[in-house]
Amino acid sequence: MGMGLVRVALECEKHPGEKTKILDEPIWTLYCNGRKSGYAVKREPTDDDLSVMQTLHVVSMGAGVLPSEATSEQAQDTELMYMRAHFERVTGSKDSETYYMMNPDGNNGPELSIFFVRV
Repeated sequence: MGMGLVRVALECEKHPGEKTKILDEPIWTLYCNGRKSGYAVKREPTDDDLSVMQTLHVVSMGAGVLPSEATSEQAQDTELMYMRAHFERVTGSKDSETYYMMNPDGNNGPELSIFFVRV
């Protein structure tokens, strides 16, 4: 996070009368540091996703790169970067939830904030 504070905001539309939990919303508009960056969708994890999580289950905190299982010719762009940290969850209301990545030193506050907002 050498560039300073990173703020990711995920916004979805509010549908009157629906009782969907905010993290169960299927589609989001994605903003990074105030700029619209695209869209995000909720999906079920693939076998590859589950394999990565199994590999990282012993990692409590840190960042790095997982090597590719592909051959060296294919592996050029297939390495996987990861970051694992402690996040503090703050629920503002039924329409907003925020996760702050906490710095293990305890100083400087969060470097990464992820906001889920229903508008």
